[in-house]
Amino acid sequence: MDFALDEHQEMVRDMVRSFAEDRIRPGAAARDRSGEFPTAIFAEMGELGLLGMFVPEEYGGAGMDTLSYLLAIEELSRIDASVAVGVSVTNSVCCWPILRFGDEQQKRTWLSELASGKALGGFMLTEPEAGSDAASLRTRYRDDGDHWLLEGSKAWITNGGVGRYFVCLATRDLKLGVGGISAFVLDATAAGVVMHKPEEKMGLRSSKTCMVSLEGVQLPKRALLGEEGQGFKIALATLDHSRLGIAAQAVGIARGALEESLRYARDRRQFDQPIMSHQAIAFRLAEMDTEIAAARALLLQAAWASEQPGRHSRESARAKLYASEMCNRVVAWAVQIHGGYGYSKEYTVERLYRDARVTTIYEGTSEVQKMVIARALAEEARGL
Repeated sequence: MDFALDEHQEMVRDMVRSFAEDRIRPGAAARDRSGEFPTAIFAEMGELGLLGMFVPEEYGGAGMDTLSYLLAIEELSRIDASVAVGVSVTNSVCCWPILRFGDEQQKRTWLSELASGKALGGFMLTEPEAGSDAASLRTRYRDDGDHWLLEGSKAWITNGGVGRYFVCLATRDLKLGVGGISAFVLDATAAGVVMHKPEEKMGLRSSKTCMVSLEGVQLPKRALLGEEGQGFKIALATLDHSRLGIAAQAVGIARGALEESLRYARDRRQFDQPIMSHQAIAFRLAEMDTEIAAARALLLQAAWASEQPGRHSRESARAKLYASEMCNRVVAWAVQIHGGYGYSKEYTVERLYRDARVTTIYEGTSEVQKMVIARALAEEARGL
């Protein structure tokens, strides 16, 4: 297997790395304190093609492959995971399902605006009473003649309040189970869409996340994505793909933590020598490096699988499970290496520690990833 990046992938990685260092790093700590959304930075990323990375050029996008996208998310996350998650969400759970399941008119209507950065996107699946059990969602829709009518509540919506287009899941009848769920492209400027105040989160503080109320929202008929009853299928396929972005985010955060730890261990002296020369610290740094490399290998495998025919649920779940759990271990070790300074907001690892925590929760908790993997193993066992 060839792990070398091609020339275009190297160019994307280097371009995003430079942009992240020059434009994102300088204000990352201040945005974390204030919670300010970096509107200007997102506008610039739209011009660079980072908000429509999968979108073909004919629809105004960059037409990149999955690995290029994941390299970009890793580089952004290494500097500021709040920015990275906004980029990941608009690409993977809004642009991607529209591209994969939308008709020609839908692609031409929404993708160019999303890819240019004129509008951000998101995904409305989670509800106050429907998290890991996505099939139990209670947001309802009905055919109102010339329109679809939506009523319900959505929770923990990333890019809520700053995004415009959201792939929204709703059910026609709770009694129909997953067969009653459909997907729609929701324009957040429509009457009846209420974006509540942003959540006060532990980490990712400049990324906007909020509760959304849908109060008799009328959507045009063309807002239906795919066919009626396909919503759950669309949601699962989208999550298979979007989990790759969270795995890349986790790898990026961990890389940032390792780099901060290397600098600190090089410069900090105890017992008349740099602490990096002490075996306890040196071995911990070696473990951190190895864990990051292992997570990246699983991510590369999953990225390859995502571009092959058929589902890649197992590969995505493994990458997301390992990378997110790894990230939390590595960042905790980074704080420990920094000692008391790691507990101070003056040091970057404190922010990385808070940002890392959610990676084991969103886009499916670690427990959900284990369920996905276990189901695949059960199917494999039946064939033995």
